Amino acid sequence: MEEKKNSRVQYLIREWLIPIATALVLAWIINTFVVFRIEVPTGSMIPTINKDDKIFVLKAYNKDNFKRGDILVFESEELGDEDGKPMLLIKRLIGLPGEHVELVNGVLLIDGVQIDEPYVVNDFMFNAEFDVPEDHLLFLGDNRETSNDARYWQNPYISKDEVIGKGGLRIYPLDNIGFLK
Repeated sequence: MEEKKNSRVQYLIREWLIPIATALVLAWIINTFVVFRIEVPTGSMIPTINKDDKIFVLKAYNKDNFKRGDILVFESEELGDEDGKPMLLIKRLIGLPGEHVELVNGVLLIDGVQIDEPYVVNDFMFNAEFDVPEDHLLFLGDNRETSNDARYWQNPYISKDEVIGKGGLRIYPLDNIGFLK
């Protein structure tokens, strides 16, 4: 009888406890070091990302490989809550370090060269100029008419160190699953 009880306990440990514990540890490692999930609270990135979309974001480690047009997630202390906790934002990378960025009647110019932005649908006739400092980036939303982005921030430049991930896979709503472009 004792032998049967020991065998049952070993079976439970081997077949249930070890796999469940392994799955939990792997989930923690992946969520801590590889990807995390965000829910988008606004329509500032419409049509690329809609309000309430849920997205898996790939953690960013090599912050010198960002390219114009990347959709990145970063922390903004300026837009944080009352407790001083930074807010996570997801926006499109527009200006790279050392670039002169101009918006002239809604048209984007980088160092005097017009940039095609097929992802912008609500092109707001807005004029602004930015000189992106070294080790900083400039972000705008795709829905320029409603996006609270660098055009309105007190400090329009985001340090590369504040970028925590690159937008990757939309997982909700289910009829719109896919990689962000």
